[in-house]
Amino acid sequence: MTDLVSRPTGAPAQAARHHTSHTRLLHRVDQPTRFDTLDAIIVPTARPTVYLSFALRLAEQLDCPLVALCSLRADAEGVLRAARRLGVHVIATDVHDQVRLPEFATSALPDEQRFRRRGDLSLKRNLGLALSRMTGWDRVAFLDDDIRSVRPDDMRAAAGLLDRFSMVGLGNAGYPDNSVVCHALRAVGVDQQTFVGGGAMVVPVSRTTTFFPNIYNEDWFFLLDEDGLSPTAVTGRMVQEPYDPFRTTGRARGEEFGDCLAEGIYALLDDGGSVDDADHAFWAAFLADRGAMVDRIIEAIPRCDRSPDERRRMTEAMRASHGRRRFITPDLCVRYLEALTADRAVWRTRIQELPKEPDARRALAHLGLDATRVFEP
Repeated sequence: MTDLVSRPTGAPAQAARHHTSHTRLLHRVDQPTRFDTLDAIIVPTARPTVYLSFALRLAEQLDCPLVALCSLRADAEGVLRAARRLGVHVIATDVHDQVRLPEFATSALPDEQRFRRRGDLSLKRNLGLALSRMTGWDRVAFLDDDIRSVRPDDMRAAAGLLDRFSMVGLGNAGYPDNSVVCHALRAVGVDQQTFVGGGAMVVPVSRTTTFFPNIYNEDWFFLLDEDGLSPTAVTGRMVQEPYDPFRTTGRARGEEFGDCLAEGIYALLDDGGSVDDADHAFWAAFLADRGAMVDRIIEAIPRCDRSPDERRRMTEAMRASHGRRRFITPDLCVRYLEALTADRAVWRTRIQELPKEPDARRALAHLGLDATRVFEP
């Protein structure tokens, strides 16, 4: 099934097409030689407290605080009770929309309601970066609440690599964490691979000047700077818990803009290009190629080894992808990347202006969160 995404005969090296793997952009470190401590584990959580059980135990093993940034079904008081039972140092706060962080131009693009991303994952991760800047934490791990089987030594190895890299992610040995379109590619027989992401990564906060935009694949954009991909490594392993990517068509719609942008940029980087190469002509070709690829997926779905119900839901998801992409124009893609560059400058200025505040409770209050719970055994 590789012909679903293969390069047309005679196409140039930087043909605007989907790539099934971006792993060549990463530095794989299988035998790390240096281990270091972590200053904190930051978990943006929206699920009930029980989902934090693994992260709490990991924080205990690594002897560092766990920062729980809570919303929806997660609440700071519940995290505090769990931390007391386990004897784990925890800083938990309920995140709301009055947080004092910059207003980003990228958040207003596109300006149509259909493109508005639901959820606050990017906001929480940016909060984690700002909090770490203020408290002086430097080697910080981001860990999602649906990640399991992280070995403490893999986290220490990742921390030890930060002198050489701008981000170190753990390799995913569990359920593939891809977009809906990429899951559909895999389902019809394409060897679609995964990439590192914000679900399990360690960053050097003092050298980090990028932010997480409010868009799908926000972690891929976090890894970019003006020159392209920051030096990024992968080591160790983690397990992503399974989920159903085809449960609703809303997921495909919500991902399409960010997936088109990220896959397009990373395809350029794979081919030795740069973000500057993503002009109107590139986006016109890439969006057309993606549409043709999704058409081929729809044609292949009836022959894939899935239940009739799942094949139906896959088809509906791919049609939803088509529907949303009709509103994505080359001009919109170019304007978004221009806004992203401007937003990075806004973020750099903001984090440089943040006061030093070693007390996490006061630091979070400065950022607009004044109901933080802290337990320190």
